[in-house]
Amino acid sequence: MTSTVYALTDSWTMTRRELARWGRQPAAVVVNLVFPVMLLLMFGYLIGGGRGVSGDYLGYLLPGMLALSMAFGLEGTMIAVTQDMNKGVVDRFRSMPMADGAVLVGRSAADMLQSVLGLVVLLGVAAALGWRTDAGPGAFLGALGLLLLLRFAMLWVGIHLALVAGRPDMVQAVQILVWPFGFLSTVFAVPESMPGWLATVARWNPISHTAAAVRDLFGVPGAESGHAGAAVLWPLALLAVFFPLAVRRFARLSR
Repeated sequence: MTSTVYALTDSWTMTRRELARWGRQPAAVVVNLVFPVMLLLMFGYLIGGGRGVSGDYLGYLLPGMLALSMAFGLEGTMIAVTQDMNKGVVDRFRSMPMADGAVLVGRSAADMLQSVLGLVVLLGVAAALGWRTDAGPGAFLGALGLLLLLRFAMLWVGIHLALVAGRPDMVQAVQILVWPFGFLSTVFAVPESMPGWLATVARWNPISHTAAAVRDLFGVPGAESGHAGAAVLWPLALLAVFFPLAVRRFARLSR
């Protein structure tokens, strides 16, 4: 029990350290919050999109954008991890009586807080544009839970890739991989409107499952049901792979 308390205390200390960065680097926080809003407005009103979507496109698009925003914006966390590695900060922390992994847990906790704020901003903008949902409190919170579960899984994928990349300049190259992963999904259009091979890829994409499950929970007309299980299992599978990989690689940094 004592070791658990120490681990939680150390992790909270590292979380406050990461939150303090927000005050020193507010531009990065604002960009991460505004970028999904720009995509929502661009695809909803400028590009149009929505091939094969019946009914209100904003109702279809918003859950997809919420899911997509959970996959984007990882570079802030990835760069922070690599900067700590290259500046010797991690080595100094590891020389202290601190729980293993507290640095990574603190970084992920701060990122999750920003993700919650990002969801609030995006939902607020959508409400200002006229979006409404008939979802009850349980369904609404369930949808938010699925979104944050996806973010948590993607976050640990990003942390592991940052530890592998090792340098901030390499993070940009790794981050580019998120774009095809995010756009090869059912965020902007239904799979029936896509070529056969692309529709198959889009249907299997974890982002697509989360977006479809959120549409169903929000009560979007015509939304497919039965995706909630996959929306839980995909992130858990990613966590089962990348969480131990990240923790193991972090533990070996100074050996």
